[in-house]
Amino acid sequence: MTEMPDLTTTWVGIASLIIFVVGYYFIAAEDKYHINKAKPALFAGTSIFMLIGLYYTINELDVEKLHHEIELLIYEIAGIFFFLYVAMTYIEAMIDRNVFSSLRYNLVSKGYSYKKLFWITGLLAFFISPIADNLTTALILSTVLITIDAKNKDFLVPSAINIVVAANAGGAWSPFGDITTLMVWVDQKAPFSEFLFLFPAAIVGWFVTAYLLSRFIPADNPPFIKGEKKVKISEGGKQIMALFGLTITSAVLSHQVLHLPAMWGMMFGLAILKLYIYKMNREVHYDSEGIAYPKVNVFSFIAKIENDTLLFFFGILAAVGGLHFLGFLEYFTALYEEFGATPVNIGVGFLSAIVDNVPVMSAVLKSEPNMGLDPQSQWMLVTLTAGIGGSLISFGSAAGVGVMGKLHGIYTFGAHIKLAWTVLVGYVISVAIWYFQFIVLGIGGHML
Repeated sequence: MTEMPDLTTTWVGIASLIIFVVGYYFIAAEDKYHINKAKPALFAGTSIFMLIGLYYTINELDVEKLHHEIELLIYEIAGIFFFLYVAMTYIEAMIDRNVFSSLRYNLVSKGYSYKKLFWITGLLAFFISPIADNLTTALILSTVLITIDAKNKDFLVPSAINIVVAANAGGAWSPFGDITTLMVWVDQKAPFSEFLFLFPAAIVGWFVTAYLLSRFIPADNPPFIKGEKKVKISEGGKQIMALFGLTITSAVLSHQVLHLPAMWGMMFGLAILKLYIYKMNREVHYDSEGIAYPKVNVFSFIAKIENDTLLFFFGILAAVGGLHFLGFLEYFTALYEEFGATPVNIGVGFLSAIVDNVPVMSAVLKSEPNMGLDPQSQWMLVTLTAGIGGSLISFGSAAGVGVMGKLHGIYTFGAHIKLAWTVLVGYVISVAIWYFQFIVLGIGGHML
């Protein structure tokens, strides 16, 4: 296949760039205009390729290049789309079975202090996000924050930042923890085991930030309504949790052993969930009062999925794919040639905070930059920086945007910026640990 022409200076290139910039402005200003980020992302992604198609038709160019690009893009988007589709279905199933409501009750009923709850929610965010993804984890635990105390900003703001940082840091060392890590893994830049080497950098960086944030947490205890009814995990909840673990395992095996897309293992897990729900509905179960539990419908879980999140990823990946086709990402590649992989990959973290880590990582992957003599170590660096760098600004990651929605008027851009220095300290320490571990000690990367 011949090389694609550079269309950056044509009318279609300029128009597409304007559409992307304007669309991204409305994505970043979601809280200001109250327009869901999926709308501008979907419009930008689809309209850019509509304009490219029009340009090719008007100028009677060879459409084979366009068809090939679209086919690759559809394959990439479908893999991520269906992976998240299944993961979100399982999360909704566990919410329905009161898995997370039970967790919330157990936290608030213990009489813990604000500081202890701060550390507990942060630790939960760090260790849940590698499995449930950072957005879902942040949404769940920010809901827990509101139930603890909906008015105490001195507790809520540092705790919200802590959850965002912990969810993003926890997501950085697992292919399932963040859309960016999933993209790197699906694109076969590193095997599953390689991501685990990022654990030291991720947890130490988060811990330092959390320690600094904890100094702003009140020393007293939150209010608790006595007599609040205890919440237990509903029938089938524990089994669904186990099936979710099996589904994640099947995704890893599909990708690493069977040479199938990771989403194939996830869809297999969805089939297992549907079969289990069928079995549940065949058996009649009764509560302590002798009342039969209602039948469960898998499609009721699917109906509650955050479809806007899925459409946002579709739109933003399509938009970046369009810019790649037009030739704009060649400028990104030039940065790696000019400055080297390590400085640019560290800079990616700061860019992720402003632009959001998903389009930034998509741009890095599509530009196929020169990562130097030890490419796996550099891919791990950019995975780490894109993940934790998104925490520097409130809307720099999906987790941050989600928490802003949950704690509307409390966790804001301005509230985050006042304490953003704590995140920056953790970011620098995480990068330093990566350098010492991967480059100085040689643990990870080229070892595998």
